[in-house]
Amino acid sequence: MATIKDLRLIPFRIPLKAPLRWGKASEMAALEHALLEVELSGGALGRAEVAIRPTIYGETLGSVRAGLEYLRPRLLGLEADDQEAIRAVLEAFPCNHALKGALDTALWEAWARSEGEELYQVLKPAKHRVRVAYLLGMASEEEMLADARMAYGAGVRVFKVKVGRDLEGDSRRIARLKEAFPDAELYADANETLSPKDAERYLLAWKELGLLYVEEPLPIEEVEARRKLREKKILPLIADDSAMTPKDLRRELTLDTFDVLNLKPARTGITWTLEMLSLVREKGKRAMVGSQAQSSFGAYQSALLAFQQGVTEPNELAFHLKAEGGFLDFPTFRQGWLYWEDLVEVRFDEEAFRRYALE
Repeated sequence: MATIKDLRLIPFRIPLKAPLRWGKASEMAALEHALLEVELSGGALGRAEVAIRPTIYGETLGSVRAGLEYLRPRLLGLEADDQEAIRAVLEAFPCNHALKGALDTALWEAWARSEGEELYQVLKPAKHRVRVAYLLGMASEEEMLADARMAYGAGVRVFKVKVGRDLEGDSRRIARLKEAFPDAELYADANETLSPKDAERYLLAWKELGLLYVEEPLPIEEVEARRKLREKKILPLIADDSAMTPKDLRRELTLDTFDVLNLKPARTGITWTLEMLSLVREKGKRAMVGSQAQSSFGAYQSALLAFQQGVTEPNELAFHLKAEGGFLDFPTFRQGWLYWEDLVEVRFDEEAFRRYALE
């Protein structure tokens, strides 16, 4: 069996067409990420995107570099199919979610290629198409409408709207979106910005506007308040930051604090994403896949998991539409759907990547 021979990190930068704003103060003007490469002894190469999010995971390019150097001697020489040994190394290194998620994904791809297959051939689909969603950040009404118009023109029919800073303003923007795109569906992401005393009022207003569900309305530490809010059944609640790992998810399942799990392969790779999906299936919960604001390449690898059994809701696989370019030609969305037959045709573009690589 091929063993892990080398680990490489290549930073890259892709500007966004307009800044993305979310939460209480976060803003991003470019994808300043890194490509992680895993090379095996037989020459097989696996890649994955490290979505560097200082304000979410506390990771910077510097910390990702340092983390990789820490893990290097512990991973080199391990057999690529020894999932138990690899997982033991990664789980003994707490936090560092984006780095570990990318390492796990790149290892899966390298292992698949060492067996003569591609990642999509080992992650067999349970369906032939999935619905896609596009993320609308906090912006003026006109900016938001222009952004939505672009995505709608690209085939998107579900929008995730960042909310929580201003109920009146949020409601106006949502109403404008519904008026402009009557056949589209909307849901909200509050990014933990609401307080327990205000949350019910916000959710009632959003229900009146016809939203599908709301993601993380309350701070993570407000566990009891989240449980009580869900019991009111105003809108289905999506778990994201409150269920970053299998350990977190087991706690939230025990307390029954959510209805839909937003899986983020960018932080849970393939191994933990599949485990978490299995856990929510067992409990009768719904699931979706998010791309953590990745490039088209990262969205492609996340999309492979959106086709797994138990993923029932629209998947956030359209963020790359905000980027000024990329190094994988993501398939066209067809009337709100992404088709497996289109997804498996795309490939990493080496020449295009060199245009965005920083070293």
